[in-house]
Amino acid sequence: MDYTKALNIEPGSAICYSGYRKGQRPGVAYPSYEQVREDLLILKGHWKYIRLYDCGPHSETVLKVIKKEKLDLRVMLGAYIEAEMNNFGCPWGGTYPEEVLQENKIKNLKKIEKLIGFAKQFPEIIFSLAVGNEACVDWTDHYVPVESVIEYVKLVKSEAKQPVTFCENYVPWLHKLEPLVAEIDFISIHTYPVWEYQNILNALEYTKSNYYSVAHKYPDKAVIITEAGWATNSNGRGIDPGNVNEDLQDIYYNELVNWSKEANILTFVFEAFDEPWKGSPDPKEPEKHWGLFKEDRKPKLVMQKILETNQAV
Repeated sequence: MDYTKALNIEPGSAICYSGYRKGQRPGVAYPSYEQVREDLLILKGHWKYIRLYDCGPHSETVLKVIKKEKLDLRVMLGAYIEAEMNNFGCPWGGTYPEEVLQENKIKNLKKIEKLIGFAKQFPEIIFSLAVGNEACVDWTDHYVPVESVIEYVKLVKSEAKQPVTFCENYVPWLHKLEPLVAEIDFISIHTYPVWEYQNILNALEYTKSNYYSVAHKYPDKAVIITEAGWATNSNGRGIDPGNVNEDLQDIYYNELVNWSKEANILTFVFEAFDEPWKGSPDPKEPEKHWGLFKEDRKPKLVMQKILETNQAV
């Protein structure tokens, strides 16, 4: 199904954006107006759509910058819902005291209400809404039952006019999330070949397989990709260091973008900038190295080539 009709948008390039720099992290310190403005001026020449993960201060600043600076950017805005159930199968934590789970339910409802509020406040900028991110996959540390996600979707749809989705790894869409599909306006999947031990030679085919396994299961529902990318560094935690570098990122990015255009699939590349706050303190932690730009905003190889090409035109 054509995503442009389901989302009421025109075709365009898309990227995930999180602007936290050295010393900044959610709940502690946030990028300033000028820092966000700098980032968005970098992004606007290459991408039309950006994805934001939550309704916190960072996302509010992004929305204000886009509006005040009159930038040609549209936003998929998410609400980052937290654990409402223990997930004993999560290898890096996922169990909490019962009082924390109950507190999270209250927090999640407030986040959903804030999502609705932003949707009403910035209708010309926000083109779609996501009620959560990787909250139902087996390995998540912030597990939320499918039934709760469905209730959040219904609440958002009752109040906001934008199309509503839920962002999740491709696997749960094949079985666990079947009841959710009927409630959302379009499906959003994540696909990471390098996290699943694939090399660059079969990476795109693996991404295609992930995508079409979901798209063919739900032919009457638009399916987009809200995360797909290639890291550039690793300490060996989950990713072979020999399987990630800037050359491989350049190859995967171009293959991914070219296929997405040919197949008419909206694909949010993960991600704009490296995020030093993520993962362990190890500087080679792979979670920190998915950006097309480094933390200091210098372009990596893939963007160097794109910038050189644009300058030559």
